[in-house]
Order: sequence, then C-alpha cells, then structure tokens
Amino acid sequence: MEWMNYTLLESISPVMEEMDKFHDHAMMLLLLIFSFLSVIFFFMVGEKNVNLHFFHNEGVEMIWTLIPMFVLLVLALPSIKVLFMMEELINPLITVKIFGNQWFWSYEFNDFTRISYDSFMKYEFFRFLDVDKALILPYLSYIRLLVSSNDVIHSWTVPNMGLKIDANPGRLNSGWLYSFRSGYFYGQCSEICGINHSFMPIKIEFCNHLMFKNWLMKTN
Repeated sequence: MEWMNYTLLESISPVMEEMDKFHDHAMMLLLLIFSFLSVIFFFMVGEKNVNLHFFHNEGVEMIWTLIPMFVLLVLALPSIKVLFMMEELINPLITVKIFGNQWFWSYEFNDFTRISYDSFMKYEFFRFLDVDKALILPYLSYIRLLVSSNDVIHSWTVPNMGLKIDANPGRLNSGWLYSFRSGYFYGQCSEICGINHSFMPIKIEFCNHLMFKNWLMKTN
C-alpha cells in the first residue's frame, strides 16, 4: 500500500493491468484532442479575416463527423477487450462464497472442506482497513467468487485488482480474481448500506499454495 498516491493503485491482476493500459490510452487520446482544439481556437481568435465558404462546406462537415466516429472506435476496441476479460473464467482452483452483512463480511470455502468465518473491522495501524480475520487465498491461481447479501445491498470491492462485485440479497453474483504476487491487499464496501457503511473493510492475504494448504488444515 502506498500513502499519498495520486495515481491509480498498483495493479496485481490481469484485469487491472488492462484497465491501467486503457486509462493511459484514453488520457493520451484526450490530450491529443485538447491540443488540437487549442491550436485551432488560438488561430481562430487571432485571425481577423473569415472565409465565408468555410462555414458551408460539405467536405468539412463530413470530416468533423467522421473524426468523432473514429475516436469512439479507438476507445471502444480496448474497452471491449477489458469487458470480455472481466467475464472470462479459466478453470478456477477454488470457489469462495462471500456474504455481506450489516456491517461485516462472511467467507465460506466448500471445495476441500467446509470452512466459514466472519471478518470484522479492528482498529490497527491501517485505519478503517484492517480486520480480525483476512481472506486467505493462493496467488497465481484463478479463484471464482460467488457474492450475495444477507440483508441489504453491499459491494465487495478491491481496487488493486480492479474488482467490484455487488452483493444483492436473494441474488448470486459471480466474478473471479487472480493475483500475480503475494501480500496483503485492502478494499472496502462500495455501496452505501447503512450507518456503519464505512466500517466494512476487506483484507486479502495472498500466499503460496503450501501456506494455503497448511492454513486449510489448521483451520479445519
């Protein structure tokens, strides 16, 4: 975690990496458009002579209609790629069920043995971000997430992974995550869910497969 960071958080998943690239791609395109329009505006303001045929020219009208279409196409293609990546799931190693509650998260594993526990916020060094029991997951593995709620609408969000899954009561939403490296990563509920909405942090601990196996055996 980096303090006083005014840019996007460090990406640790394939989806977040593509989001970073799309952000840079879109910002460069906007910068080019802004520079081009600024130059045109500068010359128009400084030019006293006006060409009457310029304002009624079918060729010019066709150009300023086609250019925005081309710009939208350049923005649409990479964004479609990101959308398909967010929906794609490749042979998940495990499935984790996540339930939102007022105001804590519940996690459940059923693949190897049934493990379930609640995760409450605790006041430690990371204010409003630390919990008593983190979500333990192996890194370099595809993991399916099934998210729901036991009361009101919540949203399970981890910015480093570009992940945001709504938790709706009576409905099961799915997603996936994949981490390039181990470590602790934090998130929060991103849906206003009541008076203690800001006290629903998310903490994920990514470890290697051996440590994850030992944790499963110890917890069971």
